[in-house]
Amino acid sequence: MTRHPSDAPTPPPAGTDNGPAVSREEFDALFATVRAWGRWSPADRGAWNRVTPDLVRRATALVRSGTVLPMARPWDTSPGPDNSRPALHYMSELGDLEAAEPSAHKDFIAVDYHGKAVSHLDALSHVAYRGQLYDGRTARDCVDAGGAHFGAVSALGPLVTRGVLLDLPAVLGCRWLTPGRAVHADDLVSAEQALGVTIGEGDAVLVRSGSLRRRREEGAWDPGAASAGLHVDAMPLLAGRGIALLGGDGDSDVRPSPVEGLHSPVHALALAAMGVPLLDNLDLEALSAAGAEEGRYAFLLVVAPLHIPGGTGSPVTPVAVL
Repeated sequence: MTRHPSDAPTPPPAGTDNGPAVSREEFDALFATVRAWGRWSPADRGAWNRVTPDLVRRATALVRSGTVLPMARPWDTSPGPDNSRPALHYMSELGDLEAAEPSAHKDFIAVDYHGKAVSHLDALSHVAYRGQLYDGRTARDCVDAGGAHFGAVSALGPLVTRGVLLDLPAVLGCRWLTPGRAVHADDLVSAEQALGVTIGEGDAVLVRSGSLRRRREEGAWDPGAASAGLHVDAMPLLAGRGIALLGGDGDSDVRPSPVEGLHSPVHALALAAMGVPLLDNLDLEALSAAGAEEGRYAFLLVVAPLHIPGGTGSPVTPVAVL
């Protein structure tokens, strides 16, 4: 039986290894291996095209207890080492200024959401590699001051599919993975076996490192300098399984990056090569606890990004239904 991470010790220092190192030449060969250009229409929905009505129906059959678990972090208006661009929230209208009934209260919100503090979805226009977006589109031709004209979040629409949680601290018997700890393909396979799930076609894969629990217990740090996440050698496995979405409680990349000269190689592989949108900065703690309690790690997942024409992504509250 899998231990819940609340009962487990802190991971050993050896967990900080983010190797092996990968050269740019090796990375380019890996990019070519997982590349899925020219595969789908419409192209700017990328791997979301894998989710057919039949897969949606099968995903809804996973609902048993009816437990609904939102996975977004709170709107964060406080600056910190992981929040250099805090969100804005202020009241724009107060009811005591109105004579008419009923009175109204209005507020304003704004956020530069691509970063480490806001739960958000990365659309395919968010990242280019060697000047190219997914499907070989030239980034300069597709993204300008008016927004994205290919791969915008508005092209994606809502996603309803089977979600799979790979709860690595629960599998490894630790409270969280040490920042800098790389998650490799064999770690993902071991997690599948331990948790009784198998990643399949059209799935949304969520990888928990326990980073939010660490933040709550030990305080914030700069995850751009050190964070647990996927090593690039895990991506061929996910490409081969045919996933539609990838996410986690970080931004999926291990840092420091194992690839010379690339700060976010998993982003490049997922978005620009595979056409797989990313969910960043999720709160997976309640889902982890529910998975341990119910003894299952597959669930119905609903993701509904804002309809932003030209947007490179969207703040989002993904919802798991068990």
